[in-house]
Amino acid sequence: MTINDVIRFLAQEYGLPQWQSQHDPLSELIRAILSQNTSDVNSHRAFDSLISTFGTWDRVAEASIDEIAKAIACGGLSRIKAPRIKSILNRILNDHSSLDLGFLGQLPLPEARAWLQSLPGVGPKTANCVLLFSLGMPALPVDTHVYRVCRRLGLIGPKVSPARAHQVLEELIPAEAIYQFHINVLAHGRRVCRAQRPRCSECILLEGCVYGKGAIRATGS
Repeated sequence: MTINDVIRFLAQEYGLPQWQSQHDPLSELIRAILSQNTSDVNSHRAFDSLISTFGTWDRVAEASIDEIAKAIACGGLSRIKAPRIKSILNRILNDHSSLDLGFLGQLPLPEARAWLQSLPGVGPKTANCVLLFSLGMPALPVDTHVYRVCRRLGLIGPKVSPARAHQVLEELIPAEAIYQFHINVLAHGRRVCRAQRPRCSECILLEGCVYGKGAIRATGS
């Protein structure tokens, strides 16, 4: 099954999601930091608490690490994420005298990604979330769902790391289809190709999935 087949079948199942920015780049960056190693529910609570506590990112930048940690405690790992957020905001202010990250949209994708990854605690997934969701750039975030589905389909090899998977998959997927691919693979990973008890017999991609066929043979269903 080719990457275009995967894109087409998933579009038939989940539709054609249209990109629209939900947050400015800095807000998306902080959201992505808060989402690291926690659930969506907890990270959303932490983000909302941070905003309601301080009101603006400039005020967050002026706050102490302890104050930031208290505001995001509901999201978990606050003692790790608070210093990270503080360092990121200070670095942006020192380098640009402003917390506006709109300039990233004017850079070539590799340069924008490299700049983000130079910030503390920002890896390829976090950087790509900012670039894709806030700026509409063709950068693919590879979360646990995308990684699992793509490995099972054989789009990435069994020894390819999550970090390396970002580059491998971006080279496979047409740039104009990256947002659609991410959203639909994410949905498929949550609903059908789950980590535990995947629903392989109901999968629209079963015909091209060696993992799925093997699982069905093993269970006899």
